[in-house]
Amino acid sequence: MTDRYAVFGHPVAHSRSPQIHAAFGSQEGITVDYRAIDAAPGQFEDALEAFAADGGVGANVTLPHKEAAFALCTTLTARARRAGSVNTLLRKGERWHGDTTDGIGLVRDLTDRHGLDLRGRRVLLLGAGGSARSVAPALLDAGILELVVVNRTPERADELIDAMGEPGRALSRYWDDLRELGDFELIINATSAGRDRDAEFKLPLSLVNSLTAAVDLNYGEAAIAFLAWARAAECRNVIDGLGMLVEQAAESFQQWHEVRPQTDAVYQTLRTGAASLSDGA
Repeated sequence: MTDRYAVFGHPVAHSRSPQIHAAFGSQEGITVDYRAIDAAPGQFEDALEAFAADGGVGANVTLPHKEAAFALCTTLTARARRAGSVNTLLRKGERWHGDTTDGIGLVRDLTDRHGLDLRGRRVLLLGAGGSARSVAPALLDAGILELVVVNRTPERADELIDAMGEPGRALSRYWDDLRELGDFELIINATSAGRDRDAEFKLPLSLVNSLTAAVDLNYGEAAIAFLAWARAAECRNVIDGLGMLVEQAAESFQQWHEVRPQTDAVYQTLRTGAASLSDGA
């Protein structure tokens, strides 16, 4: 039976992950059978088991399944356990092993590709769902000074902060408090608000200083609203999630095939066609 790989999400037809993994495979001389599988939240577990029965040995997981994937894993990496979120699955016998590569993918993109120094920076993280949970630990490990998480449901932000185990350095605040938080060197949008085509971000300009980089974990249409606000606010750097997507995919590829592919050429190919890309993994 041929080893198979996939990305699970809902929706997921727009995903560029099959294209990315095919390019990585071509680069490394590895034939990769990688597909996109759409599974509604109530169908994810059954779809994943059917995939395993059909030769599935590795999978990526995107919205809205990252926390559900975490719950289905028998073993987890330390960073996945800390995040409470999984985006990379590896089949071990009859069980799934889970990891989260989003955070390291984000940090690699920001530091290596965009030349940002994250050390000693105040960071504002908008959202507290699976995407936010997947990047928060890596940001703290990268040496940021302070992480402030703001979510429309405060309890979710509190849960994320509690999981980080960094009292005093990682804080949760209310969405209505945004005007009182001061300014940040890095503002990250981890919400799914941009999936609404009529979405408009209205964030206070007091969040921005002369060094502020604004990053949306989405890319394509889902990133338009937040990035439009960032440009209007004259943020120094305005970055979408395309680079993170490629870097987290490379981390997953390495776990499955024991070789880390080069990412720059794949990123540039995708960036060239970025106007036609949609959000997702």
